[in-house]
Amino acid sequence: MECINHEALELDDHEKDLIREYGTVVHYTKGQIIFSEGDTADRIYLIEEGFVKIYRITPDGRRVTVGSMRTSGQLMGLAETLYHGERTCFAGAINDATLVVVRNARFEELLVNHPSIAIKVATTLGVRMREAEAIIQEMVCFQVPGRLAMLLLKMTERAGVETQTGTKIGFRLTHEEIACMIGTSRQTVTSLLNIFRQENSIAIEEKEVYILDTDKLSKWIV
Repeated sequence: MECINHEALELDDHEKDLIREYGTVVHYTKGQIIFSEGDTADRIYLIEEGFVKIYRITPDGRRVTVGSMRTSGQLMGLAETLYHGERTCFAGAINDATLVVVRNARFEELLVNHPSIAIKVATTLGVRMREAEAIIQEMVCFQVPGRLAMLLLKMTERAGVETQTGTKIGFRLTHEEIACMIGTSRQTVTSLLNIFRQENSIAIEEKEVYILDTDKLSKWIV
């Protein structure tokens, strides 16, 4: 399993300040669509707070998550904006989110005036390409229990909050949303979460998921 350096995606305070100067702050509520497939890609986004999922809708109406979850301090919506294309996916707020929106003309001006941002954008696109390759490998090589265990571990790494009970995943996902992320059914996710709970890998309290034993979860990744 390749280790993706997500820290390379995060902007430092100076870089975020520069982007704020060129953009506008917009608030999105939980579940709100930020952009849709087929939209003109005329802006990029800096996530200030919250989490965003990237997904597509299949011909039979199912949502399938593509790419990894986007988190605070990261840019998104870059590729199509740079080549003046259309959006190929949907982006939706997992929870209440605050984003800085930068229109294309201002974004290009930002890249010209601040080469360090251009380097960060190039780095981000490179890491995202590796992420996409890793997700394809996971889908091909790992069974559903392993994919679910890996997702829980990734969410713990990127959004974990330490508590007395265990490491709480810092946002709520429905079983349907989790199923979309790992390419399975809601019923399968429910069944597997119950198995993980029975073996004390995780705890679920008031719909919050707590990771209790990362070693036990890791053993499912085969």
